[in-house]
Amino acid sequence: MDYLLANTPIETLKTECLIVAVFENKQLSPAAQKLDLLTDGLITDTLQRGDIKGKVADTLLINYLPYAAIKRTLLVGFGDADKLTPKDYRKAINAAANTLKSTQISSADCYLTEIKLAKHSITWNARQIIEAFDTSFYQFNDCKSKPADILALKALSLNSLTDTDAIQTGINQGKAIAQGVALAKRVSDLPGNICTPTYLAGQALEIAKQNKNLTAEILEEADMEKLGMGSFLSVSRGSRQPAKLITLEYKGADKNVQPIVFVGKGLTFDAGGISLKPGAGMDEMKYDMCGSAAVLGALQAAAQLELPLNIIGIIPSSENMPDGDANKPGDIVTSMAGLTIEILNTDAEGRLILCDALTYAKKFNPDVVIDMATLTGACLVALGRVPSGLLGNDDALCNDLYSASETALDSVWRLPLWDEYQDQLKSNFADIANIGGRDAGTITAACFLSRFTEDYQWAHLDIAGTAWKTGDAKGATGRPVPLLVQYLLDRSNAA
Repeated sequence: MDYLLANTPIETLKTECLIVAVFENKQLSPAAQKLDLLTDGLITDTLQRGDIKGKVADTLLINYLPYAAIKRTLLVGFGDADKLTPKDYRKAINAAANTLKSTQISSADCYLTEIKLAKHSITWNARQIIEAFDTSFYQFNDCKSKPADILALKALSLNSLTDTDAIQTGINQGKAIAQGVALAKRVSDLPGNICTPTYLAGQALEIAKQNKNLTAEILEEADMEKLGMGSFLSVSRGSRQPAKLITLEYKGADKNVQPIVFVGKGLTFDAGGISLKPGAGMDEMKYDMCGSAAVLGALQAAAQLELPLNIIGIIPSSENMPDGDANKPGDIVTSMAGLTIEILNTDAEGRLILCDALTYAKKFNPDVVIDMATLTGACLVALGRVPSGLLGNDDALCNDLYSASETALDSVWRLPLWDEYQDQLKSNFADIANIGGRDAGTITAACFLSRFTEDYQWAHLDIAGTAWKTGDAKGATGRPVPLLVQYLLDRSNAA
């Protein structure tokens, strides 16, 4: 879809559909007031009749107006104007997008950036509109013999007579984030027989090819063997697909500026290995690479926005399959850091590939390291599907990520990483066990990773509950791309 900036007064506008806001208590936004005058009080009459209450996410499409230049109008409810929250705003925009999705309208003019939110700018408003519409209009057709019906809406104009520079900035940010989210969703939605570690590596090379400030490097298993990545390689032994260690490097600042490093878990399919998962729902284990997809999406967005930062994306990618050479419960492997690991459960493999990637990250002399992984079902039990879990060894970094999540509406909730939990990882036979029992599974998984991050500031995002939806709405969400890009934007503004 094309997202455009326009500054045409409503009085001279010609459009297939005009999108305006209404509120509870029969209040009209400035654009709705102008439309009301042009249509002899039609909007006021509509609210008086109760056809739309103005509650958050109420919508009403009026298909005929007594004003020929505007063929239709979509009224969108935003609740109480004095109590409108950022989440309410996004909810209302989502409703508007979903309403237009089912129409044959090919272009629309939106006047929703004019709504005032106490803590957010008009740039933020514009960005949220684009992110919401792009999410609603996402379609996955890669593996269908007959694609889904093509959606009619092809162009959305964001209109304002003032603040046009701020709105254009929001459009640019929104497009970059939306395209990063779409990339992450598409790669994640692909089945495991197509999206293999080799395919992921190819995607990284393609993204680097398309963006002048990006370069990609792919390490093969022989390269990882030389580096001593015994933990990572122990996972790939059970698969016929060769493992890949993918590095994307974005250079937007002086070469001496320490980089921000993102590490994304890239298990393109996780059967659990010898500790085989139950069959029901195992198809969703193609989503065990959503962390890697988020790294790809965030790096693409950073390059598109030309952010003044240096950013490294590291993706350890493999499958976790049962095989005669696969890890067995009780096996002991040696990590790149030299720590030996007793594998008590082969389905706790994500931390086995991440620990070597986190050790590898040290070579880049990072400013901070942030990893993201669909790591533990325990996170879903603890937090549900609303926030991602956040843990880390640096309060300032975790606070920055929390702040970014609030702005991006990509929620996180911090869990403790106390030394007392480390005792659950004790092993009688190795330096550390790869699981810590039933209690506090998300925390002990992060405790495991923390053993490999002592030399830098580090945060961990457990996205097991947020990276994809299940049931009738099954599909990847693209999270935490919005959070990551907002963190980078905040860092850019602070630079």
